[in-house]
Amino acid sequence: MRRKARELAFKVLFEYTNGGGDLEAAWKHATQDLEGDDETYGDRLDQESLDFARKLIEGYGREAAAVDAVLKATIEGWSFGQMAKTDLAILRLAAYEMLYEQTPHPPLIEVAVKIAKRYGGEDSGRFVNGVLARLLKRIEAGEIQTSSRS
Repeated sequence: MRRKARELAFKVLFEYTNGGGDLEAAWKHATQDLEGDDETYGDRLDQESLDFARKLIEGYGREAAAVDAVLKATIEGWSFGQMAKTDLAILRLAAYEMLYEQTPHPPLIEVAVKIAKRYGGEDSGRFVNGVLARLLKRIEAGEIQTSSRS
């Protein structure tokens, strides 16, 4: 269910960053389908999964400037304006989680790549994997301090 929660968080962040408005409005829009009989996300997201998705969204919202600064310093040869918006939303959430949550990094990267392959372009999975692998190397080398204890 964590993958589906991350997928929901991705959809909320994507709508927020590309559609204007605020995070709360994007959250309400993305979760309104969950209230009816529509099984938009396949298996129903339980309350724990919804809480986890909301935690990721709110966490990124608080730490957006720091996460974006780390990503800008990690991504080589691309600006945010040149990247696919789907890839950027996925990278922002995954980087937030790597920097601020107690999530083991390899499974997190694997899920981010799967989401990128599902929603992004032909090369999105490879691009997201490369950026997150580089971020992980920077974290492991002590170049970037994290608040997580993973």
